[in-house]
Amino acid sequence: MTTSGDGAPTAPIPAATVVLVRDRADGLETLMLHRNSKLAFGGMWVFPGGRVDPEDVAGTSTDEEAARRAAVREAREEAGLECPPGSLLPFSHWLPPGVAPKRFSTWFFVAPAPTGAVTIDHGEIHDSAWMRPVDALARRDAEEIELAPPTWMTLTRLSRFGTVDDLLADARRQPPTFYETRVASSGDGMIAMWDGDAGYASGDPDAPGPRHRLHIGGGPWRLEKTI
Repeated sequence: MTTSGDGAPTAPIPAATVVLVRDRADGLETLMLHRNSKLAFGGMWVFPGGRVDPEDVAGTSTDEEAARRAAVREAREEAGLECPPGSLLPFSHWLPPGVAPKRFSTWFFVAPAPTGAVTIDHGEIHDSAWMRPVDALARRDAEEIELAPPTWMTLTRLSRFGTVDDLLADARRQPPTFYETRVASSGDGMIAMWDGDAGYASGDPDAPGPRHRLHIGGGPWRLEKTI
């Protein structure tokens, strides 16, 4: 948990994201939005999403339900798309490192893209594009676009599936993965580590044992996972 200026703990901000996917002849595509550089995650390409508002919480009984409402609302506000709430499947849940100045506890949902044209406001969102996951990852490695680690990890998982049906079937089979990130520095740059990595508890990236980490130094990012 982060701390405020007087040392008192501050709670993570609830948030939600929806990963919209569609089938094309050359493989699955997902909707990416380019955020205004002056906002949170500014300049990055992201999935539609944002913080959970009080209106999303009203009348709900679980954090997941409120996050689902928020994801539906954000898809409408940021991309002009109406997603049926029941179409959203829990995919993952992310919590940034405790050293982050602002932490968003974010539910990621996956859903088939609804019909209709994507509409953006050119204010909060500057651009949009449908991308194959492998193409988005390649563009990040070529320094054409900027991605956050949760987005990179999500795209990597998406890249394993050829169709929307296969992806959704996999999401239904398993509970959402929880990622609470711990960041460390090594000889080749920064590393994001998650539960199961030998160095996760201690923060020592050189601890021998299994690996569950993303190398986020200069050049192409590299996932190392042996668990």
